[in-house]
Amino acid sequence: MGFLILVFITSFFVVLLSTPSLIKVAILKRLFDAPGDTRKLHTRMVPTIGGIIIFAGTLFSYSLWFPDIHDYPQLVKSFSDYKFIVSTLLVMFFVGVKDDIIGTAPVKKLVAHVLVGMVMVLMADIRIVSMHGLFGIDILPLWTSVFLSLFTYIVVVNAFNLIDGVDGLAGGVGLIASTAFGFWFAYAGDPAMACLSFALSGSLLGFLFFNFSPAKIFMGDSGSLTIGLIICVLAIKVIGYDVSSIESRVVLNISKPLFAMAVLVYPLVDTLRIFIYRAVRGVSPFSADRNHLHHRLLDIGLSHKGTVISVYLYNVFIICLTIALSFSNLDVNYSLVVIALISLGVAQIPFFITKKKNRTAKNND
Repeated sequence: MGFLILVFITSFFVVLLSTPSLIKVAILKRLFDAPGDTRKLHTRMVPTIGGIIIFAGTLFSYSLWFPDIHDYPQLVKSFSDYKFIVSTLLVMFFVGVKDDIIGTAPVKKLVAHVLVGMVMVLMADIRIVSMHGLFGIDILPLWTSVFLSLFTYIVVVNAFNLIDGVDGLAGGVGLIASTAFGFWFAYAGDPAMACLSFALSGSLLGFLFFNFSPAKIFMGDSGSLTIGLIICVLAIKVIGYDVSSIESRVVLNISKPLFAMAVLVYPLVDTLRIFIYRAVRGVSPFSADRNHLHHRLLDIGLSHKGTVISVYLYNVFIICLTIALSFSNLDVNYSLVVIALISLGVAQIPFFITKKKNRTAKNND
């Protein structure tokens, strides 16, 4: 698995060395995201096509270092997966590029998400086939598996698109998720999926040098959709992984569905909360507003850097908690309840602080 270091380094330097040129091109061609919208947090023109270099760095490193079938004959299925992953990534990437440059209607983007999900579920057969005892469910019926997997693709891809609202947030959360999945696949003995994971994490680390506050470039939809699709594929692959060939006790002890949900905790919690909030208010769940968790963290006085670091720590904490509970004697369903309560409880802290500040300000008036 030593080649994974090469995978990471390759994508990292491709992005690190190429992004300055991309920024210059964006400035020359005036491919900016202009300030002015009340929900936008930047106050200057910032290039929006950073997703191009994330996509390029990830795809280049993934393809260059993809394991040879002669070295890993057990990975025949992974070679079949490769063509579907690359094909669907191309579709999501160009949908994102179009949205970054001239805009795309939400309905058209949703149609693209559904089509990509159907390719992955029905053609690539990358889907959730078992819950491994979670909710008392093991093997899923075929059509339940198909619809649950399709729903998962749509939700996760959109979740990463929705959290891309603060400098370095989506990139950092994607880095944490891809790195966590990368180590899981490395310990599980799957070099193909570990290669994809570390190709993405290297690209995102290189991109964060330019995207961390104050951002010199945004990833745009081309970046967030690319990240969302790759992370979703990795999560579903973890959940459906055949443990019979795994020798590592560390991987065997960790509940796969719980681990996948823990890795994705921030995008899932924020998306669930925002969709419920919009549904209660009777507005479209795809409408834009300033009610995300990262907006609330900014409202209580945190800086951009403080906000994203808080989210990073929250994500890492939930992952570590999940791993710790997996090594306890607690039933997987009780572990889920504990993790869910802590995740949702911590996520509500900014709202309680905001309410307290508003109540104090009203009393002072």
